Amino acid sequence: MSKQLEKIDRKSLEISAEKRAKLKQVFPSVFTETLSENGKLLESIDFEKLKAELGVFSDLYESRRERYGMDWPGKKESLRLIQTPSCATLKPCREESVDFDTAENLFIEGDNLEVLKLLQKSYYGKVKMIYIDPPYNTGKEFIYSDNYTESLEFYLQYAGLVNSEGKKLSANIANEGRFHTKWLNMMYPRLYLARNLLRDDGVIFISIDDNEVNNLRKLCDEIFGEENFESSIIVQSNKRGQTYKEIAKTHEYILVYSKTSEAEIGEIEKSVEALPFEDSIGKYDLWELRNRNPKFGKHNRPNLFFPIYISPVELDESGFNKVSSKKQGTYKIEVFPKNSEGEDGCWRWGISKLSSEDLSSTTPTVIAKQKRNGEWNIYQKSRKSSAKAKSIWNDTGVISEQGTIQLGELGLSTFFDHPKPLDLIKKTLQIGMSESDVVLDFFAGSGTTAHAVLELNEQDKGKRKFILVQIPEPCPRESKAFNAGYQTIADIAKERIKRVIKRLTKNESPKNSRNKKTLNQLEFCQKELAQSQNKDPLSLGFRVFKLDKSNFKQWQKLSPLTSAEKIVEQLEFSVDNIDDKATLETLLYEILLKGGFGISEKIEIKAFGGKNVFTLANGNFLFCLEKKITQNLIDAVAKAEPMEFVCLDSAFEGNDLLKINALQTFAVHNKLKGKRKQIIFKTV
Repeated sequence: MSKQLEKIDRKSLEISAEKRAKLKQVFPSVFTETLSENGKLLESIDFEKLKAELGVFSDLYESRRERYGMDWPGKKESLRLIQTPSCATLKPCREESVDFDTAENLFIEGDNLEVLKLLQKSYYGKVKMIYIDPPYNTGKEFIYSDNYTESLEFYLQYAGLVNSEGKKLSANIANEGRFHTKWLNMMYPRLYLARNLLRDDGVIFISIDDNEVNNLRKLCDEIFGEENFESSIIVQSNKRGQTYKEIAKTHEYILVYSKTSEAEIGEIEKSVEALPFEDSIGKYDLWELRNRNPKFGKHNRPNLFFPIYISPVELDESGFNKVSSKKQGTYKIEVFPKNSEGEDGCWRWGISKLSSEDLSSTTPTVIAKQKRNGEWNIYQKSRKSSAKAKSIWNDTGVISEQGTIQLGELGLSTFFDHPKPLDLIKKTLQIGMSESDVVLDFFAGSGTTAHAVLELNEQDKGKRKFILVQIPEPCPRESKAFNAGYQTIADIAKERIKRVIKRLTKNESPKNSRNKKTLNQLEFCQKELAQSQNKDPLSLGFRVFKLDKSNFKQWQKLSPLTSAEKIVEQLEFSVDNIDDKATLETLLYEILLKGGFGISEKIEIKAFGGKNVFTLANGNFLFCLEKKITQNLIDAVAKAEPMEFVCLDSAFEGNDLLKINALQTFAVHNKLKGKRKQIIFKTV
């Protein structure tokens, strides 16, 4: 037997599909996923493990170093991809935005991996909550690019931003089987980068189903830390269930992880029925003061075992009997805590806390109520209007079909399949962030997260802000969405947000910026800014940005066969490294991203020394992107005393003397001011 097993090799196990299926039935653990020499993902057999399961341990298997962890083909490449900087930028798109200049919400169109890289400097540690609803990997779902070396170029071709040969992003198609490797390679770098954006008290919510919930749990344990796992929420997404399965599945999951132990999960507001009693102070519920858990009692909590005294005649305004921590006057009925088994138990409060309460008022915090059998219960009046979220969500509002109904109310139900219900996202927002925090959703889909944020802000006058990222996945040409004019899923999401804004503001139509090309003239931007001066800076608008090539020329690797023209073109970037097609505004926002500024910052334009300068943070940061720098400009900036001044290196036009004078001007200013008002001078 052992000699026969030693002869097992890959060639000898090229067996029929029927025999292979039988082998998998008996030894499912030996089947794994590997990459072939040509890069194709295959289901294969771990022969050394098969031998071990049959009792034959080869030297190769014995020498394997055992360790706890998760591994799969492509994981190393995913790690390399995380470390590879992006060569892209985010370009503003005013004509698709609403109140661009005042909006603090962002909708970013592009491959979320590249976008997450670009957001690292500006939003590192600033996001309170992340919610995502990634592809569930059902064997036919849309999966993101697995091209490691040319992810930006791949995306640009896919999005139709450069010439292409009809490239499509990777998908797990049915005849490949439900491979986990592609899904893990897609999720790993995105979750890794997303964690960086979370605040230390931040949390992430991830919707998922049975296909990948186990892998996702292990993946998040590795990225966020097993100790930061908060909960696996079960969501009853389908009351009737999927009846075509052997067991009608009615649920999905939301995995919840925190970034660190500093995170706090909020509570859900109770319904009116949850506080059935009312007095002159307000509504309340009655909570038993005794600890009902039989594990705790007089035997291990002696300090919580003491008598409470009841007056049979002293009543509060609601008709409940008053109590006292001391036996005095009419307070003669003595009550000790008993647990659910009738044995000596303990109270939830100590004697000092009970004594500190005003028990003699007409609305005391603690009261007594007599039961039908003549015994007494002691109650605390709880006025708490919220409660901890439970791990099973089965209310009607979280059912999947509610999402379709809500999209239908906006006239968009036929354009998007299976949108997440609003109440589901609202519940995560309520427990995951406060009323002024930022939420990120980088699998935006139909834009339910933005819809939920806008409605919650309307309800409680909050100032929550959203950052949504959605790849421009094309709508099929035969679809109703395409025929209605929506070319991509991102287009549907943007339209949804606009319709929500229209409904909330009750205006005839959302106030879009006029249909203009990207900013080419400062006059246009100045006019837009002037019109926005009197608007609410926390408007319902949103800024649209699109992933595209950098405005700065990139050095390309040159081969010995590179043409002379190409070599000259590459050398020219050291003189003028800015793309000829770059506009002032697209250039500004790329500089903001690279400099760590938020792209939702309020920007103004002011004149300095006869030049127009972009200003933000109340003039603490100045950006002059004009093609020529003058000494008058330098002097005016020094006089304004910003924290930082940035201009184009090419704007000095090779005038080294002017650049030296600029450096000297700021150096003299900094010396005179000491540490009080230092100016940082940068060129790009």
